[in-house]
Amino acid sequence: MKHALTLLVTALSLPVGTQADTTVYQHAHVVTANGLSQTDASVVITDGRVRAIGNTVQIPAGAHVVDLQGHWITPALFGGVGALGVIEISGEHDTNDGSLNLGSVRPEFDPALAFNPDSEPVEIARVEGVGFALLASHPDGHIDGGNVIAGVADIVTLDGATPQAPTALVVELGHGGAALAGENRAAAFLVLTDAFEEARHPPRPGEPRRLTDAGRATLNQVLAGKLPVLFNVDRASDIRAVLRFAAAQKIRAIIGGGAEAWRVARELAAAKVPVIIDPLEALPADFDRLATTLENGARLERAGVTVAFSLRSDSPHEARKLRQGAGNAVAHGMSWNKAFAAITTVPASIFAAGPAFGGIAVGEKANLVVWTADPLEVTSLVEAAWLNGESRSLATRQTALRDRYLDKLRHGAAR
Repeated sequence: MKHALTLLVTALSLPVGTQADTTVYQHAHVVTANGLSQTDASVVITDGRVRAIGNTVQIPAGAHVVDLQGHWITPALFGGVGALGVIEISGEHDTNDGSLNLGSVRPEFDPALAFNPDSEPVEIARVEGVGFALLASHPDGHIDGGNVIAGVADIVTLDGATPQAPTALVVELGHGGAALAGENRAAAFLVLTDAFEEARHPPRPGEPRRLTDAGRATLNQVLAGKLPVLFNVDRASDIRAVLRFAAAQKIRAIIGGGAEAWRVARELAAAKVPVIIDPLEALPADFDRLATTLENGARLERAGVTVAFSLRSDSPHEARKLRQGAGNAVAHGMSWNKAFAAITTVPASIFAAGPAFGGIAVGEKANLVVWTADPLEVTSLVEAAWLNGESRSLATRQTALRDRYLDKLRHGAAR
């Protein structure tokens, strides 16, 4: 946080005229990327794009100037890996499109086709500073027709845009994968190996097949290095098995969950495999997570492992709590810069969210948030939010209800 950027102000070649729609935030604490920050800096946004960042910027004529008096500006945050936009209410089945229950191996399954940009959890996350998330397919149990290969995952932006193309394949291993493969961890790898072999060597007409043509095409993208595989796995021995499997198959791996990843930190660092952990996990929830610790992120950081954060929650309403988790990681030994990068730059890079997300860069569309203070402090509030170059309203259904009834409540006339 105390690092000063040597890069001062860069400007776009297009001159700014008085007719341009320009907003200037002055006297701000600006975090650009990877936790690097400038104090008493300004950000100039013209026609939805960041035109300049620095301590000495020229204010265009006619600009709307906002003095932030030391308040913070950061990139829009990552909302984690989950079902944001495809689950409205966890307990209501009709509003839940987050699970794969097709009863067969369907790597091509894409939950983004059910993404609802008007979902209330999306709205809530957006006004709490979240700008993008990973929408990941999730298998139910084998009784419900789930499979070890859950499907693909997509980056979704919370500006109402159509989700991007698939950015990872999701695979369930550990005790969850075992439950989907005859109650055996080794069998889960067997299912996975068979699927990749079929992708490499398609069956001849009349021979048995597991995959559709679209499924083979998806796995061939993985084998070609175009799609990484997000392995949901926690136990240290299972993570080691994933590293061996990925090396043998020559595929790019990402570890999701990773409760015991700190025990395998050296191997992960050597293999350059990133890990996505829940920074709020303090106690083991099952036998795969016996070595769970709040110092997971700090220990992985010290070993040189690339770390991103995601809450392990079935409720998309909790995406806004991820920044609290990042602050919790700092309280347990992780550096502020790395913890902040774990909810901005790192997930944007791992999942190819594009240059406009994860940081604030001159020339890119504004995807940023104005905070009252350090966003890793739970008491900090969002004052303004920009997504895809547009200033977004902070009004929600909740604020509408508050405004409707709060004054009546104060006067004892809420009924």
